[in-house]
Amino acid sequence: MNKADLAEIYRNYIACLNKQEWPRLGQFVHGDAIHNDRQVGLSGYLAMLERDFDEIPDLYFDVGMLISDPPRIASRILFDCRPKARFFGLPVNGKRVRFAENVIYEFRDGKIAQVWSVIDKAAIEVQLQGAPA
Repeated sequence: MNKADLAEIYRNYIACLNKQEWPRLGQFVHGDAIHNDRQVGLSGYLAMLERDFDEIPDLYFDVGMLISDPPRIASRILFDCRPKARFFGLPVNGKRVRFAENVIYEFRDGKIAQVWSVIDKAAIEVQLQGAPA
């Protein structure tokens, strides 16, 4: 798989998430997917996404940076949203917050097999203290 093909698969995956087209998720995520070194499988991956959308009704994945180096994708995803209650243990409670997630995906057979993800929690903490992000 070349860089452009992998990037297109990834962008289609992000579109699937933003539309919450859960029946299509298996087209993009391997059945034995691993997230942050934890075996979650496709069902656990789906449960994680459904929980995220429940906690953040206006959740939208905005790809700010994308680097394709098969079989891996590195992405910086930008978020501008209003989590309903506590978020990463922080009392967000409907306040608008902006933050990023830095993610590396490893693909196998054209699907996401492993994900390493880090959320910029410090950016959220700064905003909750009243300082600009």
